[in-house]
Amino acid sequence: MNITPDNPIDYLPADGIEARQIELLKKHLSYALNHSPFYRDKFSEQDIAAISKLSDLSKFTKTSKKDLAEFNAEFLSIPPQEVVEYVTTSGTTGKPVSIALSKNDLGRLAYNEARSLEIADFTADDIVQITTTLDKCFMAGMAYYLGLTKIGAAVLRAGQGTPEFHWEMIRQVNPTALIAVPSFLQKLGSHSGAVSNRITKALCIGEPLRNADFSDNQLSKNIKQHRDIDLRSTYASTEMATAFTECQEKQGGHLLPELIILEILDENGNEVADGELGEVTVTPLGIEGMPLVRFQTGDLARKHSNTCACGRNTVRLGPIEGRLAQMIKLKGTTIYPNQIEEILHNYPSASPYLIEIDRDYNGLDEVSLVLPETFTEEESHYLLIGLQAKLRVKPTIKKSSVPAIQQLLFRENSRKPKKIIDHRNA
Repeated sequence: MNITPDNPIDYLPADGIEARQIELLKKHLSYALNHSPFYRDKFSEQDIAAISKLSDLSKFTKTSKKDLAEFNAEFLSIPPQEVVEYVTTSGTTGKPVSIALSKNDLGRLAYNEARSLEIADFTADDIVQITTTLDKCFMAGMAYYLGLTKIGAAVLRAGQGTPEFHWEMIRQVNPTALIAVPSFLQKLGSHSGAVSNRITKALCIGEPLRNADFSDNQLSKNIKQHRDIDLRSTYASTEMATAFTECQEKQGGHLLPELIILEILDENGNEVADGELGEVTVTPLGIEGMPLVRFQTGDLARKHSNTCACGRNTVRLGPIEGRLAQMIKLKGTTIYPNQIEEILHNYPSASPYLIEIDRDYNGLDEVSLVLPETFTEEESHYLLIGLQAKLRVKPTIKKSSVPAIQQLLFRENSRKPKKIIDHRNA
């Protein structure tokens, strides 16, 4: 795969992009059929040959997270001796799952991230400090490193650490950009002190920066209170090994046509109209180690197909608005933890926090917020008013010590904080 500053495929007419994707899709499906024990009996060469438009993919089997967990070994499509890297999913909504990568998969990962970084206006002149995990079988940290070195940028592999540690690295090296989780960027800003720096941009993962209409959400606004910084959002998962990244227009993450096919599906598995909310379902193209077909991520978002103001004709993915597995039915209202978090971000003193979901004695959903002991009764009062006004619900508020909350955030030695504790399926 050859990378160029402006990959021509992004600027092809929509039908030209689809024609290229169909060609790559057929190749991908043939590979899965012939190499993956899981997909061997799921479709045929005749089914593949009959594809004439991307919507024909709807005739093929979907793949769930449960499939990948229960039949993990059956997804391996290369000899074990050709595996060069094992990574694992984060396990945010379940147990971590192992994913095997070939040498070519690593090359694809580097290509994906280089393409994404260039969409986000990172260049060879940048010095980039990575503040996310680079160990513990985490794909994203490795992907950023591979992509940054591919575009010629200098990398500071700081990894996870306290704000004080990262400010010391910033003082020593003076990077121009950061890669970080937004909530950590917020915390980093509040510890900035008198350290002068030349950081002008950040690529953010793990948490959305925008509302559904692409306006800045509260977390994004909080970060900008500390510094005027160009924030770009990127969305990916270990299973898809491909990113959707914002350009300068910040109107959704651009799909990379040569690497992935996107569907947004309703609860019955039918594709929803452009701009409507549904489950993000992806077919990552060109993967050798463990190819996937129509993988259901469990994330909810919207697809936008109109031409972006940047000139690209690629489909864009809106911010993640929730996870199917974390849907809450509270007193007749359907909500997702993301919506509660958006309101919590108005209260910096509410951090760190946990959202606990359980069932009451009637089998109905109930929600509790575990907040620091230092969060005052007055703040709790106004927080509940805000929740009632925006979501029409009033969760229970519990108080705990910061160390106790931190211990639960990183329970089971997780490599990133798990802010949601869902007891309903325990």
